[in-house]
Amino acid sequence: SSGINAEYGAYKQSMNTVLVQEMGRFNVLSECVRSSLVNLQKAIKGLVVMSQELEDVAAAVMNGKIPEMWMGKSYPSLKPLGSYVNDLIQRLNFLQEWYDNGVPNVFWVSGFYFTQAFITGVKQNYARKYTIPIDTLSFDYDVMPEDCDTSKPPEDGAYVNGLFVDGARWDREKNVFAESTPKVLFDTMPMIQMKPMKKLEIPERPIYWCPVYKTSERRGTLSTTGHSTNFVIDMRLSSDKPEMHWVLRGLALLCQLDD
Repeated sequence: SSGINAEYGAYKQSMNTVLVQEMGRFNVLSECVRSSLVNLQKAIKGLVVMSQELEDVAAAVMNGKIPEMWMGKSYPSLKPLGSYVNDLIQRLNFLQEWYDNGVPNVFWVSGFYFTQAFITGVKQNYARKYTIPIDTLSFDYDVMPEDCDTSKPPEDGAYVNGLFVDGARWDREKNVFAESTPKVLFDTMPMIQMKPMKKLEIPERPIYWCPVYKTSERRGTLSTTGHSTNFVIDMRLSSDKPEMHWVLRGLALLCQLDD
């Protein structure tokens, strides 16, 4: 952690702060996973006492569920154990590539532990660049075409991907939400550009305030930071139907699926 702080602690870029904090959180989780499994192996060999906590870890692993001990240090997830471990490894790889190669052009928004810090970082970069008070800023959102050039980051804001549409699908031709395809529960959302701008300057257009959640459970508890553990943000996305149409269908974006 001190090495990360030394290299990325210059904080010229708000995203460096986000990276340092994310790595800190994932280090705590990785250490919890690693130490519990090492101690479980020792307990099975009879080298250490099999505590109740370790028994619970063993039972969860046998049943293909995420151990409670891990969930105490983890981001929310409803995945079975195998998928959870794969997802965790993907998140660690995302951060490692960021650390090795610098700030990515496209952010895998679902890979963050504390997504709100990333959202604030995007606003902060914009506020510093144009010397605008951060509390006067909000976001507009552009859904990007499939062939969008991602060889460099956008001039302002950030490209994000990794979201899923629940309760509808995204019509890639008309660039609006449309009814779900029969028997298809989820649709992948194309890449989105988050564009910070002054609240008063956001253009008027027909939109749906689409909530973004970390899991399909769609409920969380308020954490000590005042943020929900599951709800992330409302995104202003184009719609050609009245808002109530999508509210009744429970339309939302999810950071991860349950499988």
